[in-house]
Amino acid sequence: MDLFQYQSQKILQKEAPLASRLRPKTLEEFIGQKHIIDKDTLLYRAIKADKISSLILYGPSGTGKTTLAKIISNSTKSIFCQINATTSGIKDIKEIVDKAKDTIAINGKKTILFIDEIHRFNKSQQDTLLPYVEDGTIILIGATTENPYFEVNRALISRSIIFKLEPLSVENIKDIIKNAIKDKENGLGNFNIKIDEDALDFIANICNGDARIALNAIELAGLTTEKNKDNIIHINLKIAEQCIQKRAINYDKNGDNHYDTISAFIKSMRGSDVDAAVYYLAKMIYAGEDPKFIARRIVICASEDVGNADPRALQVAVSAFQATEMIGMPECMIILSQAVCYVASAPKSNASYMAINKAMEDVKNIKIKEIPKHLKDCHYKGAKELGNGIGYKYAHNFEKNYVKQQYLPDEIKNNIYYNPSENGYEKNIKKWLSFLKDNY
Repeated sequence: MDLFQYQSQKILQKEAPLASRLRPKTLEEFIGQKHIIDKDTLLYRAIKADKISSLILYGPSGTGKTTLAKIISNSTKSIFCQINATTSGIKDIKEIVDKAKDTIAINGKKTILFIDEIHRFNKSQQDTLLPYVEDGTIILIGATTENPYFEVNRALISRSIIFKLEPLSVENIKDIIKNAIKDKENGLGNFNIKIDEDALDFIANICNGDARIALNAIELAGLTTEKNKDNIIHINLKIAEQCIQKRAINYDKNGDNHYDTISAFIKSMRGSDVDAAVYYLAKMIYAGEDPKFIARRIVICASEDVGNADPRALQVAVSAFQATEMIGMPECMIILSQAVCYVASAPKSNASYMAINKAMEDVKNIKIKEIPKHLKDCHYKGAKELGNGIGYKYAHNFEKNYVKQQYLPDEIKNNIYYNPSENGYEKNIKKWLSFLKDNY
């Protein structure tokens, strides 16, 4: 690098966005993701020992995937190359591979290839990587916001370790913002910024675990807000709202309003008020709630409150959860809305929910000596000598594939746990069970 290139790089670094300037250079500076980079974790030890193997960093935007790759770059003695899958192709891969082969031959150094947004490589491009990852010509680090098990070739997956990064916590984001305001070298420390606690809380909550969004908002606030008479840039809630372009609503993810909103959401679905359920869904999405958290609640409601009155509700809800996981925001809010509308509109029955609760109580409180002998396993030597399996009637050998026999233990043989309702499909279940009971 000549003097001109060095100076150009310094100027670019100085003019780079705050999120880029503040990118941690060491593991000690990194905030969050303790589950994968805390001391004594596999990735921490591998980076510290410069013993990186091929890996894929998977997680939402702004959670530190590229930062971790940069830290590896700063820590390794290997040659480090970086490309982006949106602008690179097979030709670029082959050029890097050729250089990697020369590097190994000349000085024995390995090459680490970091591919950002690796999910954007098509199958052919990913296949090009495979033989060189397999023979060790390159060590692959892939970063993706998409589930690698859906978007990355199985062969590459099998040769890589997957590390999942989670959205940063509210406290993580607050720490990052505070560091940005204090840092005089790369941050906004020379601007003399003061931020109100409610403005800090708002940005930390609304950015949904994405540090880049939070830092962009703080940078915009710092650069566009005039100093007051005390020569301080004062960032209040109104300025924070303007800089992140969302209205602050009363929804603290860790506070009472969070639980009140999710409670109202579930009760609206249970109460078949579709409009209310969609409103509370919108409120949670707007506030930056984790869409997977919402999807899980829809799945639970589909089973607990709809149950067998419409068995398809659970299928819709589970499909919505899987689609939410694959697609992410903002498009997944359409999927969530479809599932909410279906579950809220479906006929309701909590008979399955009540059945398991009642059965659990009996398991906890009633001492059972043994399972009826005719139901016990008889597929091992000596089972029949113990009387196991003797007298069991195979249901499919009888009319309607049903035969009356005792299934519950003696102590609770007359107990009834499942009482189907008259709602939706469950009335058919009730009719069928009544038919069996009355005719056999």
